[in-house]
Order: sequence, then structure tokens, then C-alpha cells
Amino acid sequence: MKSRYAIHAFSALISRPLPSIPMQHPHPHLRSRPIAAGQLRAFEAVARHLNFRAASEELSLTQSAVSRQIQSLEEDVGVSLFLRHTRAVELTSAGAQLLRAVLPSLERIDGVVRMIRQSAGRKSVAISTWASFASMWLIPRLEAFQREHPDIDIRIDATDTPVDLETTDVDLALRYSMPASVPAQARRLFGEQLTPVISPWLLKSGPRLQNAQDLARFALVEASDAHRTQHMEWLSWQRWFDMQGLRRFEPKRWLYFNYAHQIAQAALTGQGVALARMPLIAESLASGDLVEVLPDRRMDSPMAYWLIVGPRNAARPEVQAFCSWIEAQAAQTREAIGDVPPAAPAR
Repeated sequence: MKSRYAIHAFSALISRPLPSIPMQHPHPHLRSRPIAAGQLRAFEAVARHLNFRAASEELSLTQSAVSRQIQSLEEDVGVSLFLRHTRAVELTSAGAQLLRAVLPSLERIDGVVRMIRQSAGRKSVAISTWASFASMWLIPRLEAFQREHPDIDIRIDATDTPVDLETTDVDLALRYSMPASVPAQARRLFGEQLTPVISPWLLKSGPRLQNAQDLARFALVEASDAHRTQHMEWLSWQRWFDMQGLRRFEPKRWLYFNYAHQIAQAALTGQGVALARMPLIAESLASGDLVEVLPDRRMDSPMAYWLIVGPRNAARPEVQAFCSWIEAQAAQTREAIGDVPPAAPAR
């Protein structure tokens, strides 16, 4: 009961809002050096137990050593952090303020150290890519890589922001870009075509869809930024309509989404016809979850998918193994969508 009361009092004390406390100057010459980590460990232990002896036992130090750590900390800070009573101690207001900063900092440090210790000696590959590619293409295939390489850990950082592979801890990047925008060492995985797709049950729910004009009976799904972002206009229905000679076309309604996986999900759930990227929905077409309604009306895109390997980590065996696996998977996707890489320029 006593320990439960002490824990409750400790939690209440550190969570209570505290007024601003004017700096006291019991020592005329305050130290400006950084606070030692050992002092903070001792301070946190004493503050938690409100007892020097219990803190010293936990830290495997003598009681006098803990007392000296606290005394040095108070000298460095410039105020008293504890009120010493005959048989107990209590935090001052300044001590409670410091504890509120120390606790989360030590917890974060301990968490990172645990993670480092757990991963020490393990092989890992860190990949940067964007969310739609990760969810629609990479993650569904990862289980196969893990079966082949159970000793390699994978970390995926899904972001639209390009990372600097020379300065970050990311090993490789999978990117979607124009050929002129990627570095010379980038490896082309596959190109892209766009095609109208629909869920099979929505397709069967109405009259037969035979030509582009029949799309007017459906809601059309497309990227919300297709008309506002450089190069992304290639993903727009308007460009597809232009190719079909349909200058003025109004569908039943429009549905706009930010991400490719949202567009595909809308089509999968029968909310409309999506102008989808072939490499990302090839598996759904093969399984029959989506149907390509006008296969002879595919639209080529100048965009392509690329593998970029960081120069600092390219020679690591686990990175090479992952790159070889990615390129083998990409070859399967090229075959599935009928992608033929452009001829290399003459030199």
C-alpha cells in the first residue's frame, strides 16, 4: 500500500502544472558545462523512490556516491532539487520541473539503446519509396524475399520526399520519375501505361461497356493533383479523352483522390472507373479483381519506375541481394504488362 501511494504521489507531482520559478543563486559562480548523464540517472532514481538508499541499491552505487551525484547536479543547476528531511526527501518545485524533462529523455535514450542492441550484428536493408508503390507493389511481394533471406531485416520509409542516399541511413530508393530526373546510376525497373479499369460486379451491373463514350454512365476516378503537378497531367482522364478524340466529355460524376492506392481501392470497391497505372494493378488484373475494359486504348506515359542505390552501401551483400530480387520482380512485372524498355542511346 505504501509503494502504491508513493507511485501515485510521484505521478501526480510530475504531471501537475507548475508556475514559472525564478532562478535562485545560492552559489555565486554557476557552472555552464553540460549536465553529466550519471547525475541525471541518479536524480531520476532518487526522485522516483524519494529515498537515497533505495536509489543507490537500484544503481549499484553507495549511498554516499548517489548523494555526491545529486549535490554536484544541484551545484551545476544552481538550485536545490530536493528537500532533505530526517527520514525522507521530497522534490522542490525546481526538482519537479527538471524531472518532467529528464523522464521522457531517458526513456527515449533507453528505447534507442535497446533497439541498437537488438539489431547489433543483424543484416538489414533500409528502403525509401512512396506510399502507393509500397502498398500496391512492394509489400505484397516482400514475403517472398523474406522466405529466401530470413536473416535480413527490412525497413521501409514511405515518403514522397526524395532522400539523400549519401548522407542518410537509407540504403536504396524506389522512385517514380521522368528519365531526365534520375541520377545516371539509376536502374530502370519498368515503364508505364494507363488504362481504364473497373470492378467486375460494377461492370456486370449495367449495359455493356463497349467504347469510350459508354464511360459517361459511370463515375470516373482520377488523381486530384493530375492537373496541378508537373508531369502528373499524364495521369489525367482529360489526356486520355483527347487521345480518343473526345473533346467534351462529362461522366456521371468525378471522384478525386491523392494517392494511386486510393484510386485503385475506389475501383476495387465498385465506386467508379479508374484510369490506373498498369504496373501497380497488374496483380489485380491477373486475379480478376479488376477488369481492363478497353485494353486496346492504353495510354503510354513518359514516367518510369527506378531503383537507385546509395553509393555508400552498394557493396553490402544484403543490399546486393535485395537489389537482385527487386530486379527479378520487376522483370515479372514488365512481362505482365508488356513493357519493352526503350533502346539505349548510341554512344
